[in-house]
Amino acid sequence: MKSPLQLLLFVFCAHLMAQSDYNKFTPGELWLDNNEVHINAHGGGFLFHDEIYYWFGEHKVGGESGNKAMVGVHAYSSKDLYNWKDEGIALKMLADTLSLLQIASVVERPKVIYNKKTQKFVMWFHHELKDQGYKAALTGVTVSDHVTGPYVYINSFRIHPNVFPLNFSEEQFLNAEIIENREDENWKQKVIDGSYFKRDFETGQMSRDMTLFVDDDEIAYHITASEENHTLLISKLSDDYLSLSNEYIRVFPGGRNEAPAIFKKDGKYYMFSSGLTGWKPNPGKLSVSDSMFGNWTFLGNPCKGTDEENNTTFWSQSTYVLPVVGKKDAFIFMADRWLPENHIDGRYIWLPVEFENGIPILKWVDSWDLSFFDN
Repeated sequence: MKSPLQLLLFVFCAHLMAQSDYNKFTPGELWLDNNEVHINAHGGGFLFHDEIYYWFGEHKVGGESGNKAMVGVHAYSSKDLYNWKDEGIALKMLADTLSLLQIASVVERPKVIYNKKTQKFVMWFHHELKDQGYKAALTGVTVSDHVTGPYVYINSFRIHPNVFPLNFSEEQFLNAEIIENREDENWKQKVIDGSYFKRDFETGQMSRDMTLFVDDDEIAYHITASEENHTLLISKLSDDYLSLSNEYIRVFPGGRNEAPAIFKKDGKYYMFSSGLTGWKPNPGKLSVSDSMFGNWTFLGNPCKGTDEENNTTFWSQSTYVLPVVGKKDAFIFMADRWLPENHIDGRYIWLPVEFENGIPILKWVDSWDLSFFDN
């Protein structure tokens, strides 16, 4: 029988062994923060600032309200990408019933970028209003003087009311036919021709799954699923990143893309995205362009694995691609493995982006570290 001192020593040693001190990535496994709690930052975005990585994501709760924003956007920090410190809630939901950003609305895929001119941190996100399902399809914007917040809510809105895309003419707009119902046998062609775009022209276009991308020249872009998730819109942000400019394009109309994630390599822009199957995973998509406002070309499924892995993007959905600072051509594909029966237990899938004949590909790796990129 152990003495009280031996028991105390045993408990202390067990606690030390349990403390998270990671030196590798294990996709799909529990990932504990410095407080020994599973990281709660789903649909995440990442920012590297002053030699520290920051992770912003949806704070989930347990139970039936798991996907509603009951708390806000959670922030974490890391110096090595393996071990993450809880920095608290960067954007808090509001109890004010007059605010659009009230508790129990939906806030998804928060992304934070830093404006070097204004020295402000700007967060954008997909926003759905309380008790309205996914009808509102708004994008929201907040700002802070500090990377971990608190972020001050500015507004949420439909995008580009009464503004034509750079690659869609007024003549095309006038010729577009409104879809009366989904039984219309020509509905897909009507989407391509601008049916949903025309429907929402005056009130503003829908914005659901979204991401941000800052180019080498500090011009920032807002990329979002629009037109009932059938078309992607790429918009240039204003110089202060707090609003959208009037410059934007339609990408893959009728293509049914969501979950966009963009990175740049050797002057080319690559975009991972997914199809539309709700919380269920589906085959990943990859496309490329010579410029953000250029002609995007679909390259197919980037996954190289078993049929099941390829058909489910390794049972995950893209959210971000992070360039690893200090390593050449090193990019991490970041995705979520959604668990709608208990959203708070959703897992993170981080995989190294590999290149085959110059094209990004994804392969499953049970366990890996950043030395992968040294090969």
